[in-house]
Amino acid sequence: MGLVVLRGAMNGELAADVAQEAIATLIVFLGIGAITGAIADYLVRDAVESLYRKRVQWYRDEVAKLDAGTEGSTNEPEI
Repeated sequence: MGLVVLRGAMNGELAADVAQEAIATLIVFLGIGAITGAIADYLVRDAVESLYRKRVQWYRDEVAKLDAGTEGSTNEPEI
């Protein structure tokens, strides 16, 4: 908005015209920002969910390995 006002002042445009252009510019950048934010939100959520699912699967695999190796034991710690 500041750049639009500065350009209008340098060209000697009327304040009402400059204000309308500045508002239109704000609306355009609002749309661009909303779309960019939605894309970023999707990508971050997808990445975090993927990492979380991999970590949970690793945990389940390790627990399964421990269970398979300790079947029939008393689960008492060895001294």
